[in-house]
Amino acid sequence: MNPFELAETGIEGCFEIKPRVFEDQRGRFVKLFHRDYFNELGLETEYEEEYYSVSPARVLRGLHFQVPPKAHIKLVSCVQGSILDVVCDLRKESTSFGRVFTTELSSEQGTMLYVPEGLAHGFYVLSEFATFVSMNSKKFAPECDKGIRWDSIPFNWPDKAPIVSEKDSGMVPLEEFQNPF
Repeated sequence: MNPFELAETGIEGCFEIKPRVFEDQRGRFVKLFHRDYFNELGLETEYEEEYYSVSPARVLRGLHFQVPPKAHIKLVSCVQGSILDVVCDLRKESTSFGRVFTTELSSEQGTMLYVPEGLAHGFYVLSEFATFVSMNSKKFAPECDKGIRWDSIPFNWPDKAPIVSEKDSGMVPLEEFQNPF
């Protein structure tokens, strides 16, 4: 029996992944990836890069993606604290083009988000601190690194003045983005 359960998000190819969480007097154990089980579910199993970030409350990171030929799939999770994870479908031919999906990812739930190529991705920190983990199917390629401004998608963020990097605040709005997807 596959210990990972997929939940539809309303965005084509994007899934919430709910792992089996084991808890006892020692704490919690959560498996984030297993090649055979992911393969059985039709998900990407080859990841070239993995990283994490640690951020305090009210930090907003995003909305990021890589454009072709280095567009990538992401498998994201929050292993400490909680975040509001947000994706926006940029794929012009997708049945969910322009749609936004949000979900809370937390160390308590262990839930992950599978983000296909062509989606802008970002998150907002809900807890005092959060550790965010991302596995990427392609390595970071500065020449393909792009993004859109966080406040230009059809979504009401919980904070109108989050802590945002200079890079992220300078991204182009969605309506001005030259879309290669």
